[in-house]
Amino acid sequence: MTARDAIAHGGRLDEARRRYPHAPQPWIDLSTGVNPHPYPLPAVAPAAWARLPDDEAFAALETAARGAYRAPEDVAIIPGAGAQALIQLLPRIFPARRVGVLGVTYAEHAACWSAAGAKVATVGSVTELAAYDAAVVVNPNNPDGRILAPRDLAPLAEEMTRKGGLLVVDESFIDFTPAYSVVSMASMAGVIVLRSFGKAYGLAGLRLGFALCAPSRAGRLRAALGPWAVSGPALAVGARALSDARWLRAAAAASATDAARLDGLLERAGFGVAGGALLFRLVRHERAGDWFTRLCEHGILARAFPERADWLRFGLPASEAAWARLAAALEIA
Repeated sequence: MTARDAIAHGGRLDEARRRYPHAPQPWIDLSTGVNPHPYPLPAVAPAAWARLPDDEAFAALETAARGAYRAPEDVAIIPGAGAQALIQLLPRIFPARRVGVLGVTYAEHAACWSAAGAKVATVGSVTELAAYDAAVVVNPNNPDGRILAPRDLAPLAEEMTRKGGLLVVDESFIDFTPAYSVVSMASMAGVIVLRSFGKAYGLAGLRLGFALCAPSRAGRLRAALGPWAVSGPALAVGARALSDARWLRAAAAASATDAARLDGLLERAGFGVAGGALLFRLVRHERAGDWFTRLCEHGILARAFPERADWLRFGLPASEAAWARLAAALEIA
């Protein structure tokens, strides 16, 4: 078993159904941080399905992403099949001997760097990261929602650029809090910013993400991804959605309201809210494992953490019926 095989992820409904075959249907999946109200899918031209995507389709997506992410003109924007694909690729393209990861965080970063031969350490502060050849910061952090302002990361970005190192800032959950983005620093040779499309736009199955970086790094990244790294339908849907700033603002406001509602629900059930971003909430409870089992028996999948037995993470329910079932399972209806 590899390190990556051992990582527990959310969204494992198939496994939950096998373990709890008598749970009520349909299951409510609260184990991921994906917007439960997805962007309305536009009509996709048949040619997007039938032909290999052309340069114009890639250019349209990159233009939309530049506007949505407020990326300077001197920042290269490279699309890929989800942020995860880019996370796995970066250590192979830009190898490092010693890598520091600001933790506790999304475990795939450490696993991918380790698989590429790096010695990886989890550290507790940004200042400690400057001692490493490469550094990883997830911002907002998954799972606790810790968020750092650009001024907190600027000295590290400058140091990594000065010494020829690399700072990877994973902004997969930042779309609803864009003021905290460090995309403006992505033109620095020592910085790569990752963005996820599927989480905020609720279309995780589309598999679309971006790396934003200096042109000096872009060529190697594009070459490693190869031609047609993103499907034609993903290019079309992504370009449309990323151009719809009005929808994104409304989605952010709705998620903020739902996150506050979820906090109240969980606190009344005896959980201590430990943090989170607008698409997920992290809670603590001394009997979190028992609660995880109880919720599964009610057909509700939360996110458990084998390494932290007192943690659970909840995504946002998608409907009033889902809210009611969660409240009933928590016995506070």
